[in-house]
Amino acid sequence: MKNFSMVTKFILLGIPHTEGLETMLFVLFLSFYIFTLVGNLLILLAIISSTRLHTPMYFFLCKLSVCDIFFPSVSSPKMLFYLSGNSRTISYAGCVCQLFFYHFLGCTECFLYTVMAYDRFVAICYPLRYTVIMSHRICALLAMGTSVFGCIQAIFLTTLTFQLPYCGPNEVDYYFCDIPVMLKLACADTSALEMVGFISVGLMPLSCFLLILTSYSFIVFSILQIRSSEGQRRAFSTCSAHLTAILLSFMPVVLIYLQPTPNPWLNATVQVLNNLVTPMLNPLIYSLRNKEVKYSLRKVLQHLDLLPEK
Repeated sequence: MKNFSMVTKFILLGIPHTEGLETMLFVLFLSFYIFTLVGNLLILLAIISSTRLHTPMYFFLCKLSVCDIFFPSVSSPKMLFYLSGNSRTISYAGCVCQLFFYHFLGCTECFLYTVMAYDRFVAICYPLRYTVIMSHRICALLAMGTSVFGCIQAIFLTTLTFQLPYCGPNEVDYYFCDIPVMLKLACADTSALEMVGFISVGLMPLSCFLLILTSYSFIVFSILQIRSSEGQRRAFSTCSAHLTAILLSFMPVVLIYLQPTPNPWLNATVQVLNNLVTPMLNPLIYSLRNKEVKYSLRKVLQHLDLLPEK
């Protein structure tokens, strides 16, 4: 039996084929990260400060903003750290934490989008019973459930990945620790685990997407029953922001984890969009088409002396 020495740290090689572009990428990604944090913090402040926004829809949007603050924070600080010329080394425990929190927050957001679709379904299809069905207790349970199931999924995927022995190469050909690149470094046959991981990672978003699709099928049917064009327009406008956010969130998952032949450069590019750009765009998506959020944001900015009084 061979005597292997176990890996205690990994080296993040970064985004493939970007050698010499570190300074430009540092400025670009830092800008994205700052806008993401500021945008989602403003959405949180707007919702918390306005009693008119203390409804189930904005409660879930509030949790989405919290996830969008922490989700890019899993990989961005370390990436910005080594892009600025510092060490690319990450400890074994740090790598485990990156993978766990990335999938925990990603899965939580996926379940949260499903819950938000259910909330819109109840609001449009059963408007008179909305406050009864979406009570404070039910909203709290649904919000807690998204985190619980996200945690279970993340524990399963992290355990699946790091039960393997890592005793040889320790250079991660990526900018953070994720399942596909970590399995390449394992000193064991990973074919069975790759299949289990593929099914697990694919099944969860697919199930969520089918539930969302079902909710929106009923929503569209109900909207088409509305006789006034103004009523239809208002109903569609309450759902358009959510649908846009869903497409931006689910497309990267399909491109990264369900492609037959992995492409490291494409994966890294899509992952950057998923980690930094989508969380940055969510506050814009949910505020630009929503008069109540825009009004509350204006009040927050005026209170912070960032916007002149009208």
